[in-house]
Amino acid sequence: MEGACSVAHSRSPHADRSGAATSDSIVSGRKADPVLRTRNRTAGALAMMAIFTLAWSGVGSPAQARQATADSTVAENRAEVMRDLEALGGAGSAGMDPARAQTLAQTQAENLTGDITFSVPSTTFQGQLSVRLSTSVDPAAQIRYTTNGSLPSASSTLYSGPLTLTLTTQLRAQAFVDDFPTGEMGTALYVARSVTSSNDLPLLVMDAYGGGKPGKEDYKDVAFMLMDRAAGSTASLAQTPTVATRAGFRLRGQSSSNNEKAPYRIELHDNRDKDADFPLVGMPEDSDWVLRGPFQDKALIRDAFAFSLGRDMGLQTPRFAFVEVYLNLDSQPMNSSDYQGVYLLMETAKISPDRIDIAKLKKADVAEPAISGGYHLQFNMGAAEPPTIPCTGGTTQVPCWKDLEIMEPKDPPSQQIQWITNYIKKTNEAIHSSNPSNATTGYPAYLDVASFTNYIIANELAREGDTYMRSTHLFKDRGGKLVAGPLWDYDLGYDALPAMMGGSSVQGWQYPGMGMGMGNVTDWFVKLMADTTFLNQVKDRWKTLRKGVLSEAQLTSRITTLTSALSNAAQRNFQKWPNLNTSRVGVFQTRTSQTWSEQVQFMRTFVSQRAAWLDSTSGWGGNNTGPVDPGNKGCTASLAKIDSWGEGFNSTVTVKAGNAAISTWTVVLQMTSPQTIQNSWNGTFSFDQNTRALTVKSNGNGNIAANASTTFGFITTTNGNSTTPTVTSCTAS
Repeated sequence: MEGACSVAHSRSPHADRSGAATSDSIVSGRKADPVLRTRNRTAGALAMMAIFTLAWSGVGSPAQARQATADSTVAENRAEVMRDLEALGGAGSAGMDPARAQTLAQTQAENLTGDITFSVPSTTFQGQLSVRLSTSVDPAAQIRYTTNGSLPSASSTLYSGPLTLTLTTQLRAQAFVDDFPTGEMGTALYVARSVTSSNDLPLLVMDAYGGGKPGKEDYKDVAFMLMDRAAGSTASLAQTPTVATRAGFRLRGQSSSNNEKAPYRIELHDNRDKDADFPLVGMPEDSDWVLRGPFQDKALIRDAFAFSLGRDMGLQTPRFAFVEVYLNLDSQPMNSSDYQGVYLLMETAKISPDRIDIAKLKKADVAEPAISGGYHLQFNMGAAEPPTIPCTGGTTQVPCWKDLEIMEPKDPPSQQIQWITNYIKKTNEAIHSSNPSNATTGYPAYLDVASFTNYIIANELAREGDTYMRSTHLFKDRGGKLVAGPLWDYDLGYDALPAMMGGSSVQGWQYPGMGMGMGNVTDWFVKLMADTTFLNQVKDRWKTLRKGVLSEAQLTSRITTLTSALSNAAQRNFQKWPNLNTSRVGVFQTRTSQTWSEQVQFMRTFVSQRAAWLDSTSGWGGNNTGPVDPGNKGCTASLAKIDSWGEGFNSTVTVKAGNAAISTWTVVLQMTSPQTIQNSWNGTFSFDQNTRALTVKSNGNGNIAANASTTFGFITTTNGNSTTPTVTSCTAS
């Protein structure tokens, strides 16, 4: 049916659905064909999903399969190793079958419109838009609709003719016969805009219906539209969306949630606010997604680099795709100021067949073998949320861990918490045992050693400041061992922060901790690296990877591939956020430059130099002969001037032990009058105003292995004198 008169309007505010009628009843005999059609669509999609799941399943543990795949690439030439990235033009690490993605997206789109026909599918529009509604569910049906996000009820506005829309609208409609809902409710989304754009990256449009920016806890309603691009073409705001659906979004991240260019969590919803699984930009279908906005990472690719590299090494990592985002938070049509720049659209870290592919625990799984998996855990210093895995009875020989969060299962019963607690306790004891590498009683009985080896290599290459303390994910399958991964949160790695958190130094190790008196959540990685057997496995793995995905040529090529697709988008990003030459971005000191390409070169140089240091005998080079023989205790210190601006500059000092391990160190530097120290980190500082001598003593970072190193740093206020401080002595004991 279709009416003949015209009804105008309107923008959809953030609606309270609590007062809306939500009947799911279906009048018997009035919906036979539509019900069968909807069920057949769903059954067909599930069947297709089952086929592909079987086709993609492998033999052995996920970690073994990933390790085997990574090892096989060593013998391949560079073109073969890079084929996936190059096929995507650097846009991401997706790879889903396009036909399957199109089928699934179409199925979800049909589920959203239900048994209502909208004359205009979900889209963006300029000016005004006329939309007609109809239904074939019953000749006697009337359509009632809402434009404020609420569910249509028998008392909602009766449709009588075309609707004229001028503002962003969530149009929801339901057929009624004799005041009873008949057939499936339908929703269409219409985003008003006053801007036109055609981009060489996919476009993601979100409109919050005038609801403003969300907080970190509660999801706010948002219209979600993704405009993908065909190969060799561009994406346009005017094109028919590849995906258009109801959604919720909220802020995410610790410090990053305060960035002007904020990161978000996104949940895709169906008509009943349940999860709606959509494939996005070639990534397998799901309802949970993350939008990460590189902000302090001015190269824009650090997360993408880490994730794609980790996946090729055999680690679990999230898939991703670069997109450009428009986000409208006010009540007016979306305009050019709503452009938010380059983002990474990413998978969340969760247990599912296409993400962390392990068994999913049910509440009834309270006995072995079912209770043994799957678990998804995270070390997250100072930010772990309940439930956490407690540690009691720690000793000097076997210290406790802390801040170990159970990510999944959600709301586990006490039996599951106790089981995984006992497993972690046994793991902790094995790592600290007198013979830790014993296959039966040591860490190999509890850890997937290959994944921990790869994990440490990935993290030491990146030197992200709070690596090993936050966003340190682990998972355990049913009957399996504890696996390291998935990788997460590398936007501050690869020398993004030249003088903060120990992340700037080409030399030295990250696994001992960040310093600054923060301690560690666990000493597992320190103890593993102190074990000769494990260390030699790391060395062997490093040397193997340097012949393949970690070779100089392939590291350089990966950066080139990732950035090649961003040239135009990066210009637009930094027009929106002109922070290239801004030192302090948020709470962090960052590298400054005039151009984006210089930022990319900073990262390229660091990766090359860092890999070269790891090749050296101070790193993982040389023979696997066990610990270095003791020698005379001593240290050397070298200063690097990292970044400078009008009245100040950053300096990083690398303290390196001699041929014997040291437990404390003291470095003396000579300043020049009238210079003063503004900020400092990773040491205890004292400054003599008369002699201008700066004395720095170790503070939580005094224990340095033979030929290893640590760093400290400070900001100098020049007061008109920009002379670089000099190191006068380094003493150790």
